[in-house]
Amino acid sequence: MEHRRILLVEDERAVARGLEYALRQEGYQVDWAANGQQALELARSTNPDLIILDIRLPDISGFEICRTLRQEGKRQPILMLTARDEEVDKVLGLELGADDYVVKPYSLRELVSRVRALLRRAYGELALAGTPQERLLFGDLEIDVGRFQVRRGGQPVDLTPTEFRLLRYMASHPERPFRRSELVEAVWGYDSDINSERTVDVHIRHLRQKLEEDPTAPRHLVTVRGVGYKFQP
Repeated sequence: MEHRRILLVEDERAVARGLEYALRQEGYQVDWAANGQQALELARSTNPDLIILDIRLPDISGFEICRTLRQEGKRQPILMLTARDEEVDKVLGLELGADDYVVKPYSLRELVSRVRALLRRAYGELALAGTPQERLLFGDLEIDVGRFQVRRGGQPVDLTPTEFRLLRYMASHPERPFRRSELVEAVWGYDSDINSERTVDVHIRHLRQKLEEDPTAPRHLVTVRGVGYKFQP
């Protein structure tokens, strides 16, 4: 099995040691950053497969790091660590491009399980399952399932792994209305405790901003009143 590389961003050394040990025991390569500046430098130089990002850092907040990396086109999954079980932290992290979060205090087993699930969804069987076609074409929108690429009008569109899976899943079932809970189960997996309504809404909004000619009047990612969303060819 290919060993995935993880960037761990945690300013408390004792906590970081425990996480690093648990992740290495699972076979992952781990780089550790104690502050935001180191995190940005390592994310750019090592191109990790996944980033574990603490929100509370001494110099730059995890929110700002997440925003910066997404603006730079970094697409790998980001798992945020928050010290408080507050909805504002979770929603803001998702707004800025995070894929999931874990609330402190957490068990090492829980965090490693969440990491494994995120990597599997982003790069493994869940990223490929359920779509018999290699390319999905809808007007000027092209979804290349095999290469994990999306083009609009011939131009590449940068999507995070979660955004790509959400788009691929909906486009593979055109005209079918989905409840938000159905999309969470299909795209994030059963073991995620994310808030389904807000999480799906945030990612749909991101996709509309990237793919729709007019995000306020979407052509493809359509709201179905009283249900949720559907992909309209």
